[in-house]
Amino acid sequence: MRRRHRTVLALTLALSLVAVGCTGEGAPAAGGEGDGAAGEATAVEITLTDFAIDPVMPEVPAGVPVVFNVTNAGQAPHTFGIVVGEQTYETPMLNPDESAVLETPALAAGDFETLCTVAGHADLGMVGMVHAVEGAGTGSGTASPAPPATMTAEEMAAGHEEGVLAFAGQLEDGPLTPDHGGQPLEPTMDAGVKVFDLVTSEIAWEIAPGETVDAMAINGQVPGPEMRVQPGDSVRFNVENQMSQPFTLHFHGVTLPNDQDGVPYITQPPIMPGESWTYEFKIVDPPGFYVYHSHFNSTEQVDRGLYGALIVEPKGGAWESVYGVEPDVETTMFIGDGALGYNLNGKSFPATLPVIAEQGQDVLFHIANEGQLLHPMHLHGFHFEVVGIDGYPLQADDRYLLDTLVVAPGARYDFIVRADQPGIWAFHCHILPHVEGPGGMFGMVSALIVQ
Repeated sequence: MRRRHRTVLALTLALSLVAVGCTGEGAPAAGGEGDGAAGEATAVEITLTDFAIDPVMPEVPAGVPVVFNVTNAGQAPHTFGIVVGEQTYETPMLNPDESAVLETPALAAGDFETLCTVAGHADLGMVGMVHAVEGAGTGSGTASPAPPATMTAEEMAAGHEEGVLAFAGQLEDGPLTPDHGGQPLEPTMDAGVKVFDLVTSEIAWEIAPGETVDAMAINGQVPGPEMRVQPGDSVRFNVENQMSQPFTLHFHGVTLPNDQDGVPYITQPPIMPGESWTYEFKIVDPPGFYVYHSHFNSTEQVDRGLYGALIVEPKGGAWESVYGVEPDVETTMFIGDGALGYNLNGKSFPATLPVIAEQGQDVLFHIANEGQLLHPMHLHGFHFEVVGIDGYPLQADDRYLLDTLVVAPGARYDFIVRADQPGIWAFHCHILPHVEGPGGMFGMVSALIVQ
């Protein structure tokens, strides 16, 4: 696995150049021998868009350090990385209109791959090359006239087929990746109180076969464990923070006392690394779908996986008393974007898991968006009935049919599908760059399989 080196946002190009010029220690020339301080750093302006890197093939002089001044001019989060030997140097995740400075040691003569490291973005065309040339002049890198490589029709078709076969193969061979999030967490009981123990940590998470990302997890999984309670329950959540960052836990949409709301310096101090905190309250909300997530540095921490499901079940567990239908299959799906790329339940296609039902069964979906973008989720072959919004059931006259549901950041829906048509029916975000490129499908793609 490649080692990744991250830069910081709050540097200016001028300060970077001063730092390079003043240091007395030179880094070895990447990819070969040499002195990293052999010449003045070369500055290269990089612009990221949806979905391209401009310039795609800049030229820089070999033997001197390179400073990439990177700006995200797109509408989706991106990174910029350059592969040097066994290392990938990359910026932090850049939201739209954000910038960062990325420094590399001196490059030996040769070609070095560049890419956006967000899952799936390289497949959409966010790739390029840096040419390090002996004897080239210093100054801003210039674009090479050589066009980027393209795939043949046969290569495109083969890529699509490979992904679909891998996804469908999970039915017989099991999941493509070993660990999956949202696993049920059963409480222990303490004098009538349901007790859930939660531990945050920083982990390497395989989001797609062979593709590992830096994630933040609750109980070692993304999303965190699924917890189920019922109206009237007294609940306690013991949280231990094993991360290098502070943390607080917010119960999104849940009615609770103010001092249990999990907002740093408003309702509590942050839970510092190595410390623990306990949240305790009574469930007073109606049956429905609620979530929990980080509320400290949440742009990064939620993006990287610190969220999960809190489902308030009907007393006795029968959804028919709430939605008028008792589902045969119940499933939870989290939409994610940003630091982990476009994903469903912490996985990118083909590692996403299908929802499986027998013909004629009713399927209850709980779906939430813990990303930063709107995602219109489209189910092929069916119209589904929305029966609950943000944890509250809709009255029969207020329910409605859709085949595409726009899920905003923070929003939650329950909907029911009558699985009366056999086959494999795709379920995916309908912002097409989130799901498909010339090499096949990726990201926010799953399927309802009706047997």
